[in-house]
Amino acid sequence: MSGILVVIEERDGRVSRGSWEAVAAGQKLAALTGQAVNAVVIGAQTEQLAAEVAAKALGKVVRIEHPLLTVYTADGFTLALHQLIEQESPAHVVFPHTYQVRDYAPKLAARLGQALIGDVTAISEGPVFTRQLLQGRLNGSYRPSGNGPCFVSVQAGAFRADEAQAGTAAISLFTPTIEPAQIRTKPNERFRGAAQTVDLGAAQRIVGVGRGIKDAANIPMVQELATALGAELGASRPICDNGWLPMERQIGSSGQTIAPRLYLALGISGAIQHLVGIKGSQCVVAVNKDPDAPIFEAADYGIVGDLLEVVPALTEAVKAVQQ
Repeated sequence: MSGILVVIEERDGRVSRGSWEAVAAGQKLAALTGQAVNAVVIGAQTEQLAAEVAAKALGKVVRIEHPLLTVYTADGFTLALHQLIEQESPAHVVFPHTYQVRDYAPKLAARLGQALIGDVTAISEGPVFTRQLLQGRLNGSYRPSGNGPCFVSVQAGAFRADEAQAGTAAISLFTPTIEPAQIRTKPNERFRGAAQTVDLGAAQRIVGVGRGIKDAANIPMVQELATALGAELGASRPICDNGWLPMERQIGSSGQTIAPRLYLALGISGAIQHLVGIKGSQCVVAVNKDPDAPIFEAADYGIVGDLLEVVPALTEAVKAVQQ
């Protein structure tokens, strides 16, 4: 068995951000193992999706097409990928760690008698796959054994989507054998969050606020800074638990995992649950009056001071630059 197969997930007709992160992870794994990396798109009509993926540095992009794959079902995806894997015999299969993948990937791995190493945060020589345990308090290292393919899903933000290398890949078609009776579930309409739901995972700039804000009445001050920066507003868990900001803006292991170019952490101490959620950030700027706050260990730049004094000054500075 040889080669790496990256499974692409579609979101609103386009390649999802998590899939590009999985491509970046697959390319890193290829560099470590010397193997070729390919990708697969799944559906009833995949030409456009495959063309988008083929603009990356991949050996080939396989289009799995079948009328019974028009909408996602765990049965359909498992059957289709099982047949392709038997044909291609990849050594590694890489997925984005999404709700959809969590629904069918364990089933696929079990069908082939293999384990799934889920929520991987790093890949090193070996290859060795790292994933976090106990909400990020411990790291576990896993080296696959056996003759079957190794199934891996990568945590959102652990690999940067913009690090997926560009190139030109060939495109091929694979038609699986699927009978209607094999699809045992009837899919309903795809779940969509409320219209006001915020996808912090896609934001390039985020301003996060924590306990240091002291009072809900001070939130508009932080929002003004976020607006000046063209950033989304996020929060640590206590802010959302208090109802000062909606739960959809919570960042951390029990909220959203983010990977912005800039993350400004205001009055956030840096509990491990929050640090897990921001580790994909390219640049972290922390403001905290406690010089020993753990957030400074994760920060690229730090300001020791009261955010109630620092934030207005930062807002004025940003607005001055924009004039």
